[in-house]
Amino acid sequence: MGYNCRKFPFGLWLRVLSNPSQVVLRNIELFESKNVLLINHESDLLATTLLEHATKVTTLALDFNHYQHVQGHENARLQCHFGHKLPSAQTFDVVLLFYPKSKSLSPYLLNLAGRHLIPGGDLVIVGEKKGGIRSIAKQMPDYFDAAIKRDNARHCMLYTSTLQSEAPEINLSDWVKAYSLSTPQGELTICNLVGVFSEKRLDEGTELLLQHLPTLEGRVLDFGCGAGVITAALLKANPALKLECVDINAMALASCELTLAANGMQAKVYASDGLTQTQGMFDAIISNPPFHDGLDSTTEIATRFVQQSEAQLKSGGIWQIVANRHLPYSDTIAQFFKMVNVTAENNKYKIYANQKA
Repeated sequence: MGYNCRKFPFGLWLRVLSNPSQVVLRNIELFESKNVLLINHESDLLATTLLEHATKVTTLALDFNHYQHVQGHENARLQCHFGHKLPSAQTFDVVLLFYPKSKSLSPYLLNLAGRHLIPGGDLVIVGEKKGGIRSIAKQMPDYFDAAIKRDNARHCMLYTSTLQSEAPEINLSDWVKAYSLSTPQGELTICNLVGVFSEKRLDEGTELLLQHLPTLEGRVLDFGCGAGVITAALLKANPALKLECVDINAMALASCELTLAANGMQAKVYASDGLTQTQGMFDAIISNPPFHDGLDSTTEIATRFVQQSEAQLKSGGIWQIVANRHLPYSDTIAQFFKMVNVTAENNKYKIYANQKA
């Protein structure tokens, strides 16, 4: 297995491609002169590199940031999509599936891959060893043949399989778990699709946030909406609110829409990179921000979120979040809001609440 070093200079592709994508290039012959679909791809330009060998490439990103990374390179041979499914039932010679970080999402993605392969089409699965791809052989549904390990490099593994029979149609209702959730605002039904984090109970941070909500009115943004717990609680307390819900995860956005429908509620749900895709000014921004301690980008993303929030709040607008108490929010909040107000806290979390002057 190999690739043409003249086409892929070592220093260039090493800098711009993720480890799984580099392993794909080691096996470039699998895509030669094929119509290829990438599912759950990474935030690199593997798709454009594949065009040097494939006839046509289509991408489906479940992460909005990953979609944005490749979207600007669309052309007649490269089509890019964001969401939990493709907008059409087109089929492909090869589907390249990037194994998801959430193992529970893999059966859904395998089903999706099967729906978009021609009869006898090839499935290529790549992922990091630490991400659980070692278990793919046991996860293969019966409409695929046994997964065969083809490569093992850069802390990643690559497997191939072939579609043996027609994959079942996909209905989201088959992939969602609905449960009842008690909140300070009342009982709610939460719909959680595979791959979306949920503990089937109100997590401690969100509970603290909902226990100390101020009176809200007008246009409100739920940033990082997830399955829609905060949005549904806000609408339970005040159905007149004009809620907008943003997230970067396609399955989370679909979950939020299902949660709203299950509770007979309405809100605008859409993908956004930070607040970049939102428009206009808000009366309030409420969030349990999806920033995780230990990521290199935590401080940068949090800073951008606070800055954008302050810029898009109306005068007198309310900004309230819950965050792990050890995350360094205070300096950033002071920089953009000129003061730091902690309205509630416990041994794990703090509620930061500010009103724009």
